[in-house]
Amino acid sequence: MSLGFVFPGQGSQSVGMLSDVADQHPQIQAQFESAGEAIGQPLWDIVQNGPDERLNSTEITQPALLVASTALWSTWVEQGGARPALMAGHSLGEYSALVCAGALRVEDGARLVHRRGELMQQAVPNGQGTMAAILGLEDDQVRACCELVDGVVAPANYNAPGQVVIAGATESVTAAVEACKSAGARRATLLTVSGPFHCELMEPARDAFEQVLADAVISMPDIPVVHNVDGRIAANESEIKEKLIAQVAAPVMWTSCVSAMVEAGVDQMIECGAGKVLAGLNKRIDRGLSTQSIGSAEALAAALDS
Repeated sequence: MSLGFVFPGQGSQSVGMLSDVADQHPQIQAQFESAGEAIGQPLWDIVQNGPDERLNSTEITQPALLVASTALWSTWVEQGGARPALMAGHSLGEYSALVCAGALRVEDGARLVHRRGELMQQAVPNGQGTMAAILGLEDDQVRACCELVDGVVAPANYNAPGQVVIAGATESVTAAVEACKSAGARRATLLTVSGPFHCELMEPARDAFEQVLADAVISMPDIPVVHNVDGRIAANESEIKEKLIAQVAAPVMWTSCVSAMVEAGVDQMIECGAGKVLAGLNKRIDRGLSTQSIGSAEALAAALDS
């Protein structure tokens, strides 16, 4: 058996997440409080008490989910959990992977994704950009539907075969949704999101974030991390930064990431973070791949015992 760890991105958050795990492992709350001090936000209080609107604001969601993942990882290691051969994370989850793999300090990771979230939120005025989920079409079909539409719209997340998220200007995304429906999509629906992430409208955020990353201390990870932009492992610290910069305005190649891990021999995965989104996606990518999510006390205990 070869184990892989994967870390979720935005959309997996919920008020009250990890409360039962923190009851059994107090260091989880301590990590949230330490990271909260690093970004000047009462992170644990927001995670536990909300309101939803506050937790769902991008600059809070990103550090909250990062710390949820890194705190669970610390608990996994402390409890004697198996060491994975590879790691990967979906969008901001890539930062969680890098922290857990030893490339970044958790406080530095929290600062980076907090600023990343601010810049992504600022890049496009509210209402001018959005995203939509397209189910039941091939990747090429989705790309073709986007190309039929005027304005900015393109695939943003290649999440699994037959499951692509598109992003862009609101009118263009709405038109592309209709084009996908006409092409036979099983489902094509607008998402409730705070911005059109991972598309060219994020280029101002990407360019500003490049300056932020220039000063960040990032080491080579102790456990190899597969990156979103190309499904490959970076050769050095400079390449890690290049991939993180590109990722802001480039699509998340999640299918490629998981496939690369499977090709490297991974046959079991742990979804280390809140929710179970990646477990569902991974099953669609490779039905022979088993993924356990450990975002609750019961699930964590079960995974540690297996």
